[in-house]
Order: sequence, then C-alpha cells, then structure tokens
Amino acid sequence: MPAGHRRVIAAGYAAVVTTGWPAQPVIYEINTAVWLDALSRAAGRRITLADIPDAEWDEITPAGVDAVWLMGVWERSPAGRALATADPRLLESFRTALPSVRPADILGSPYAVRRYAADPAFGGPVGLAAARSALAARGVRLVLDYVPNHVAPDHPWVSRRPDLFVLGSPADMAADPAGWLAVGGHVLAHGRDPYFPPWPDVVQLNSFAPALRAAAADTLASIAGQCDGIRCDMAMLMTSQVFARTWGRHAGPRPAEEFWPEVLGTLRGKHPDTVLIAEAYWDLEWLLQQQGFDFCYDKRLYDRITGGDAPGVRDHLRAGLSYQSRLLRFLENHDEPRIASRLPPAAQRAAAVTVATLPGATLWQEGQFEGRRVRVPVFLARRPSEPPDARLAGWYRSLLASVAHRRVRAGRWRLLEAAGWPDNQSCRNLIGWAWDGAPDGDRHLVVVNLSGQPAQGRLPLGWPDLPGRRWELTGLFGTEVYQRDGGELAGPGLFVDLGPWQFHLLTVR
Repeated sequence: MPAGHRRVIAAGYAAVVTTGWPAQPVIYEINTAVWLDALSRAAGRRITLADIPDAEWDEITPAGVDAVWLMGVWERSPAGRALATADPRLLESFRTALPSVRPADILGSPYAVRRYAADPAFGGPVGLAAARSALAARGVRLVLDYVPNHVAPDHPWVSRRPDLFVLGSPADMAADPAGWLAVGGHVLAHGRDPYFPPWPDVVQLNSFAPALRAAAADTLASIAGQCDGIRCDMAMLMTSQVFARTWGRHAGPRPAEEFWPEVLGTLRGKHPDTVLIAEAYWDLEWLLQQQGFDFCYDKRLYDRITGGDAPGVRDHLRAGLSYQSRLLRFLENHDEPRIASRLPPAAQRAAAVTVATLPGATLWQEGQFEGRRVRVPVFLARRPSEPPDARLAGWYRSLLASVAHRRVRAGRWRLLEAAGWPDNQSCRNLIGWAWDGAPDGDRHLVVVNLSGQPAQGRLPLGWPDLPGRRWELTGLFGTEVYQRDGGELAGPGLFVDLGPWQFHLLTVR
C-alpha cells in the first residue's frame, strides 16, 4: 500500500483513507517512568513531560524514527502498587533487576490502569499534550497504550459498573480465592489469560458484554484524541475464541459480532487516521489483521532470530506480502529480555539489519542502541546504571538514518533464495531479499548470515534487465563497492561469502 495510506476494516467492508503515517513506520518505545527518572537525576530537578529539554526530544527522535511510543503514561493504581509491594515474587524480580531498589522506586504496573489520563507524576494531561506537540514539531507521531481486557481494582468502573466485568458467585470465590474479588455485593474476576494464574492487581472486563463494547469504544476514542497511534495490550485475549476458552460459562452468551471489528468500527468513524497496533501471540496475527489492526507483533520472527533458526526465519518470510507488510518486527520491548543480554554484538547487528529492512513496521526500545542489558520490570521507576556502548549506539543510528535516507524499503519487496553446492549447504544460513521499484530508481539488496558459522551461496537476483550490463553494488555501511556482470547476477546469481553474523546491505545501480 502506498505511503500515507492504510486499510480500514469495519462493518464488513474495506476502505483506504489518507493518513500522515508512512506505510512502514519505525517506532521507538520509551518506558516513560524510567526515562523521566533518568532525566530528572541527570538534571538535578524533577522533569515531567511538560518541560523536557529540546535536546532530549532530539535524542529520542533520530533520523529514521517516525513515532515514539510513550509506554505507561496513564494514571497508575495505588491499590495495584500495594499488591505489588506485598508480592514476594515480584519483590525478588525487582531486586534482581535493581539491587538497590527502594519502596519509592515501585510505582505499580502501568497496565493496572486507574484512569486513562496521564499520571500527575508525569505532568498530567497538560504534560502529555506538550509531549505530543514537541514530537509533532519534529515530524514524529505519538503512540500510547490501551489495555482492553482489564482495569485496576480502584478504577471507577469496578464499583459503579459491574455489568462490564466477568461476574462470579460466592461459590466461585470460595473455590478460588485468588481468582475473584468481592466488590459492592458482586464477585468480579481477576484478569488472566488461559495459560497462567490470575493477575492479582487487575479486574477482568467481559469481551462478550454489549455494555463493555460501548464503553471500550468511548475509551479508545478518548485515547485517540490524545495521540496518533494506539498499541493494544494482549489484543488476542478479546477475540471470541480465546475469551470463550478462558472464561467458559462465566463469559455469558457469545455475541454474533467479534469484539474488535465492532469496537474499532466505532473508533474509525471518529478517528479514521489513528494507527492501531496489536500485541498478539499464538498465531492469531492474521485474524487480528482481518479484525481491523494495522500492525500486529511478529513474535514468531523474534523467536526464530533469537533462537538462531535461520531456515525458520526464511520459512516465516515466505508468507504473503499482504500479511508481512502488517507485522511489527522487533528484537526487544518491555516484555522481552534486552537483546544485548541474548546475542553477542555481531549477532545483534545482523539481527538489527534484518528487522530494519523487512516490510512492515519496526520497533526499537530506548536503551537498545546503547547496549543496555537489564530488563527493568514495568513496576519500577528507576533502572540500574549501565555504561553506554557509544560505538554500538552510533552504529544503530547510522543504520536507521541510512535505511530512511536511501529509502531502502521503498517499492517492492521480494524474498531471494540462496543456492549452495552438494558438498556445501551453508547457504541455509543466508537470508536475502531485494527491494526495487522505488521512485528514485534505486534497488537494494540485503543478505544476512544469521549464524555463528561462515556461509557461502549464490543468490539469483531475478531482475529481467540485469543481463548485458555491468552493475555496481555499493554498501550503505563502510566502503564496499563491487562491480558485477549482470548475466552472472541473473544466473547463477551473486556469489556471497559471509563470515559469522556478517551481512551485505547494498544499493544496486
């Protein structure tokens, strides 16, 4: 789909509307509480979203970043914080990440939302509006969270709107005290997914309740009025198949209409330009794309890259482009370990080139460029001190700037197939793709060795005008320049010999 457009799916039809978003956005995630704490400590004064220095906004919006996701801006729950500080397992995880943790560092979960208003500790609604303006002045969009399946136990709905929640009975509470909460004469379920115990700091909303769907549409519209994109937490939990499996008879009658098409259809009528991102797992990405999301998490690609499964990565990339172009590629986020703690530096770079040059959206996390290794639990406002890797940070920023400036992902994308020889099948670790059809006429070639061993192979490039001409392949990094005969590039193909975790990122002219 052309840049600046996207497809809206609602009420049984698809339409294309013009937006200010690029077709393949690059998003930079920031843990708002941790970031503001670090800025405040460096400045020696309290800094909120309302008074962040221009230099700090410039730092988080380098060339190639299209949007900033301020994770965890909403008002947090004192009740949720009390539960977190009383949980021995959580406290142990806090001490592991931050040995010097103090009670003041524990804010409670940003996903136990008390109200969808920016937390006063971060500058409140005025501060959030200032942040959005500062980003917009740099041509950067703002992404915020929405949690569809639960709220904090002290959210106003809990005492006033029991019809929005999964309801139980005194017998349910007696049989499973950890799974239920008694409020105002009603028994409400704690939030959970079908595979894990209940979350004690949240109360479960009922995806099947008509009243909840109307309330959810209003909440989303309120959020959309404060930002340009919304990331929906654990979106697959609200699909009918998952919700029915999780809650059984407590869910009530299954509606004819799915939750997301109904709710998002209402939202699109009010905010047609808002980009919607689904946190999605369990191979439900395609379903959620069809239900109205612009992009869905690509956890399968993440698992295969970090697991060293190069053939699996290639198989994943064989999926149709209409699906690929609506996936969100990442190497880390606030739920996953820091990539520097999982892969050595060379492997990080190979993985980063991979996700940066594939179709779809791309997600980076604050601290990733600098090589931070500690994943800070989202309950905390402070992170440990870690020396930044300035060289790695410079490399990441160069990667983003080069991909954006040279328009590497413009035009058409095509997966390439690497061939080897009977006595050398190391080509199985080579993953390659080509981009062509950009308005400036440039073509780009990416080949990555996603393994810790040398790999050789030939990649036929497949462009029909290759034979009969000399072609120059120029690296976007360093001083690589190769002259190649077009007939060879067409068949048997470009010969590639890459050491462990090496890559080619080339412009072809």
